[in-house]
Amino acid sequence: MPFGTGFADAESDYNDADICIYGIPYDKTACFKPGAREAPGAIRRASYNFEATHFEHGRHQRELNVYDYGNCDDFFYPEDMIDEVKFVMKPAIDDGKFTIAMGGDHAVNIPIIQSFEKKDIAVISVDAHLDYRDTYMGIQNSHACITRRASEHLGVDNVFVLGVRSISDEELDSDVVIPYIDAYQIHDKGMEWAIKQALDTVKNEKVYITLDIDGIDPAFAPGTGTPEPFGLHPLDVKKLINMAGDRLVGFNVVEVAPPFDPSGITSMLAARYIKEVIAVYGKNLKC
Repeated sequence: MPFGTGFADAESDYNDADICIYGIPYDKTACFKPGAREAPGAIRRASYNFEATHFEHGRHQRELNVYDYGNCDDFFYPEDMIDEVKFVMKPAIDDGKFTIAMGGDHAVNIPIIQSFEKKDIAVISVDAHLDYRDTYMGIQNSHACITRRASEHLGVDNVFVLGVRSISDEELDSDVVIPYIDAYQIHDKGMEWAIKQALDTVKNEKVYITLDIDGIDPAFAPGTGTPEPFGLHPLDVKKLINMAGDRLVGFNVVEVAPPFDPSGITSMLAARYIKEVIAVYGKNLKC
């Protein structure tokens, strides 16, 4: 990357890269506690805590060529952020690279999904919130609207949310509500059951996972802007990454807010998920 500390073991250049990592330090649509703009740097620093060997997968990270672009430029208006992210990330998506993004608030998911061909992928979101509002606080590209924007691009039957425990009346009263499984059902029936439901429901074969860290219970991930009790266990998301397996075409982790977690465990968890995605992608490439 051109400046600062890159993600651990991301030592490739762009042309040789199998995986491209991007930081998007944007949190201007955060509606409760901002601070996610600091996440890309904190996650990169946390990535040095882990071994390059993924022993449970029989993979070594250096078997893959991983490139860290650095951070997108920061802007105030979400529309400017959207233009910047598309300018930076769409070429890699068009080149068939596997992209990993670190937000930033969840609004950064909007341009990433729109950079894929229309109705070419399905999105599985892990989130405490449904994020299906048309607008929030007068903003159409808010972090509270990301599944609505994804469904407009991909179709309602190609968006699925896991771990929900907060839904507004506006979202419930919508003419069409995207499919979701709440955290209470997951606690009762198990994450494997929920993942199978999601993978069987979406129509497109290729799957993009977007992880809002508040999908995890705040006991494990306190550093986030809109924490909600009764969330998922960290291993639940690891199961999702593994069960998506060879259908996985991209990943982002968002809403990590380092100022609200002096321990750094939330950034550590986000970095570990990125390394898990790298290992699973490498295993399915049979590197």
